[in-house]
Amino acid sequence: MQILLVVNQNDKWPLNIEGVQIVTSRAYLSDPKFSLMRRVRVFNLCKSYSYQSVGYYVSLLAEARGHKPFPDAYSLMSLRSQQVVRFISDDLEELIQKSLAPLKSKRFELSIYFGRNMAKRYTKLSQKLFEALNAPFLRASFVKHKKWMLQKASPIASKDIPASHWSFAVSAAEEYFRKKRKIVHRKTPTRFDLAILLAEDDKQPPSNERAIKKFIKAGASLNLGVEIIHKEDYARLAEFDALFIRETTSVNHHTYKFARGAAAEGLVVIDDPESILKCTNKVFLAELLQRHKISIPRTMIAHRDNIAQIASTLGLPCILKQPDSSFSQGVMKVETDEELQENMKKLLTRSEMIIAQQFLPTDFDWRIGILDKKPLYVCRYFMAKGHWQIIDYGKTGKIREGEADTIPIEEVPEPVLNTALKAANLIGNGLYGVDLKQVGKKVYVIEVNDNPNIDAGMEDQVLKDELYFGVMRSFIRRIEQRKMAGAK
Repeated sequence: MQILLVVNQNDKWPLNIEGVQIVTSRAYLSDPKFSLMRRVRVFNLCKSYSYQSVGYYVSLLAEARGHKPFPDAYSLMSLRSQQVVRFISDDLEELIQKSLAPLKSKRFELSIYFGRNMAKRYTKLSQKLFEALNAPFLRASFVKHKKWMLQKASPIASKDIPASHWSFAVSAAEEYFRKKRKIVHRKTPTRFDLAILLAEDDKQPPSNERAIKKFIKAGASLNLGVEIIHKEDYARLAEFDALFIRETTSVNHHTYKFARGAAAEGLVVIDDPESILKCTNKVFLAELLQRHKISIPRTMIAHRDNIAQIASTLGLPCILKQPDSSFSQGVMKVETDEELQENMKKLLTRSEMIIAQQFLPTDFDWRIGILDKKPLYVCRYFMAKGHWQIIDYGKTGKIREGEADTIPIEEVPEPVLNTALKAANLIGNGLYGVDLKQVGKKVYVIEVNDNPNIDAGMEDQVLKDELYFGVMRSFIRRIEQRKMAGAK
């Protein structure tokens, strides 16, 4: 993707970065060659973003041309909205109070250059404001009454950058554009660009390192540029055509923010925010599956007022799950009424509702991977030795996992496959992993995961590299469909 840095007519920007072209606002607005360019990211550094100013028209026409402006026209208007400023102030209240607590004055101005401030102690606050307000250079004004509040935010024109800040501002821009990227080098421009969101400290990522490399390689073979991004890269979302989230998702987490932000930018997103919202809450899933008459273990939505009914309804032992549990964490088996009372008390400190479920012992769980409403892969995850779950975290925190195998889709019992498809299709057409138990001829859905594992050496045992090509082709097809719909 070509990057244009649009500056005022007389600005002299000492940047020399490969892939970044500096152009004046007059040239961008009037030279026909820019209106004909495709796959362009426009960074608007004009001195004013006020309504109908040159800076305003740079962002507005960039959108009309199919370019991706930063900031976009909506963000320009947001900068002028006191309601938006108040919302951001409330959203970042804890961080604002913590960051500004040492200050003795009643007013403070923070200059932000591509998410950075000269004082390192304001780094996190600067990054969050940069992400929220989407402007390369910002001045955030804070005032303290009983507590610190963001009073206003406005763009900083290049000419208004203090001389003492100039070298830092240039350095921040250079760092932003030269940021190390794990990207496949290619001789020809790619057709589309896909970002894979990873967490460097994710202890149980949905895809191991070898699988990520295979996704990148498959994308490159299909002329799809694939780049690794991390949680600090939120402001870069608009540079891409699609986002593939390969870290553990949660609603109260940056993964959901990325999914929502990418969807708002018009990107193809897997996992999409609606799927994350639905799949990560087991209370919702239980209600949804029961309403559509899909078999699940005998289930209660438990709360403070019906604890006494759990044992008589489900029997003991039974399973308790916090609504947003994942990877077998936040899931417990209780053997006695005493254990039931004790664990319900703990879980209810985190959520008003808990899932209580009949215990169904089996040697293994089925996992049906589904993409585009079609089965993609099938695994059998066996219970960890001497344990009732496929993952045993142990009292010491040492993780033990049961064995697993992958089998061809055509060898899966038809009731298992049909039940999995029916359950996943209630969520959407994304990438899902449906966990099921088979007891005799009866099949039960345990849960639908929005972020299923695809690990090299496990889920790809049958399809090999074709598994990664299948996922990449789905992204390309979705991007093409979205762009065709937008062209109508």
